[in-house]
Amino acid sequence: MVTPTPKISVENLRLSYGHKEVLHGVSFAIAPNEILAVIGPAQSGKTSLLRCINRTVEFTPGAVMSGTVRVDGEDLMRMADVYGLRRRIGMVAPLPVGLPLTIYDNVAFAPRCAGLTAKAELDARVETCLRQAALWDEVKDRLDSLGTKLSGGQQQRLTIARALSHDPEILCLDEFSIAIDPVTTMRIEDVLQELRAHVTIVLVTNLTQQARRLADRTMFLWNGDIVEMADTDVIFGDTPRDRRTFDYVNGVFG
Repeated sequence: MVTPTPKISVENLRLSYGHKEVLHGVSFAIAPNEILAVIGPAQSGKTSLLRCINRTVEFTPGAVMSGTVRVDGEDLMRMADVYGLRRRIGMVAPLPVGLPLTIYDNVAFAPRCAGLTAKAELDARVETCLRQAALWDEVKDRLDSLGTKLSGGQQQRLTIARALSHDPEILCLDEFSIAIDPVTTMRIEDVLQELRAHVTIVLVTNLTQQARRLADRTMFLWNGDIVEMADTDVIFGDTPRDRRTFDYVNGVFG
């Protein structure tokens, strides 16, 4: 049986900000169309890990990254087209950051930057992405309104639509539900379950039950090291490999 190439493979990844090392040589792989949850206490390196995957960590002065991160077997540090790489990897931040544009233009912005100018194609792309983000029915009659006028939950779904607008292969979400209500959170979780058919998802979350609901596998990251990474039912079961995992997911610390 031939083992499929991982969508993402990470080998001995180290990351330092100045003299402080925040990732200590982590290694793991993510399968195509998998949802991987990354959990762990604050300051464990979860967000930094996401930023290494799409190379936005390079925007941080003093950041030094070593090791290897591959996407479809290709070493991303050797990719000359960094912008092309970031089009392949959508990113959703903890707080919705809407562009000061209309709802339509928020979603059409990236496709236009990539050279898509035909109105019919842009219209179709905008509608598709808003539908994927479970937002279309709420905004279809006011696409010319400012995206920043939407509610917090709607703005977060608009952020997801914008992340999907360049048809990414990988979607990284960093605490997407930190500032939205539980009902909207559940709607977005339903969206993610549907997206998994054609997108690989890396989900950083402090909500352990969200990881339990969504993820195929879960990584417990603590102080820059992977304590344990396994099927989600193992991580949340009675016999994870490491006692610290059991204590964290059961609220003993964290």
